[in-house]
Amino acid sequence: QVQLVESGGGSVQAGGSLRLSCAPSYRGYCMAWFRQAPGKEREGVAAITYDGNTDYEDSVKGRFTISKDNVKATLYLQMNDLKPEDTAIYYCAAYARSGVCLALADFLYWGQGTQVTVSS
Repeated sequence: QVQLVESGGGSVQAGGSLRLSCAPSYRGYCMAWFRQAPGKEREGVAAITYDGNTDYEDSVKGRFTISKDNVKATLYLQMNDLKPEDTAIYYCAAYARSGVCLALADFLYWGQGTQVTVSS
């Protein structure tokens, strides 16, 4: 059973930064971050392949960075220059069902989520 646990969420002002963590990460899996804002569908934010290639949703390119530490078995999402529209519950995900590692992919395993709130 794969159990993913996110941490690092919180409240920040616009322009601030947060770093989310997800453990454990799985060396051989595609892993990703998703988010769901109130009243909106869940959307992929970023994905990372087993060998470190990354994919980002357009609105976060240049601001967010997905990475993983295989020694610590932890996935990260560094979020800079946060905007109020980034406010959402952020979820960690693992194992893209299709085998294609993109932020748009359908993932098998999910964490419970961590709240990120950005105030203007």
